[in-house]
Amino acid sequence: MAGPHVSLKRIDVDKANSRIVAVTATSAFIVVFSVIASISLFSQLVYQNRIISVKKKAVAQLKENIQNTDDLVTQYKAFVATPQNVLGGNPLGTGPNDGSNAKIVLDALPSKYDFPALASSLEKMMNDKGVAIKSLNGTDDAIAQNSSQGSSNPQPVPVPFEITIGGDYDHVRNAVDAMERSIRPIVIQKIDISGDQNQLSADITAQTYYQAEKALNITMQVVK
Repeated sequence: MAGPHVSLKRIDVDKANSRIVAVTATSAFIVVFSVIASISLFSQLVYQNRIISVKKKAVAQLKENIQNTDDLVTQYKAFVATPQNVLGGNPLGTGPNDGSNAKIVLDALPSKYDFPALASSLEKMMNDKGVAIKSLNGTDDAIAQNSSQGSSNPQPVPVPFEITIGGDYDHVRNAVDAMERSIRPIVIQKIDISGDQNQLSADITAQTYYQAEKALNITMQVVK
């Protein structure tokens, strides 16, 4: 009689052990899963906080840029709407000192390397002062220069040239003075003068400048 009774108890113990093992395994799985999920959620929280922080900075910068743009537009309109330009001329006129302030600024420092335009400007300047251009030498390097444009911090680039002018003393002097006072910066490096007071020949070595347009570099930032 004792044998079957012991066997039933052993079966009950085995079942109890199996339930304990199952419960323990399930509990361990739940704990491990909870830990892994918590770590994952915490990582996502940290990542989202970084994204939110970067977005807040971008929004603040955008608002500042919009404000600066509005201020710049207001200042530009006031700058070009003056009844007299920065040279004292008529903004709507066609004389040597006439033209809008915006055009004068662009003429002062062109955004492209354009030697033919420089030659035309010098020719007009010399003709206005009554001197003849005997020769004008420079390098028409527009293709190479303009292909390298696109800097976020452009700097003035020198454009060297040599010009020989002829005329009497007063006209040559006035022409040289006009070059030095030109709205477009011209640096005279060397002048060789020959002839007499009635007929002078001046060989001038000089350089002017252009400055490329500022490039707007929009970049993508990866938040890790």
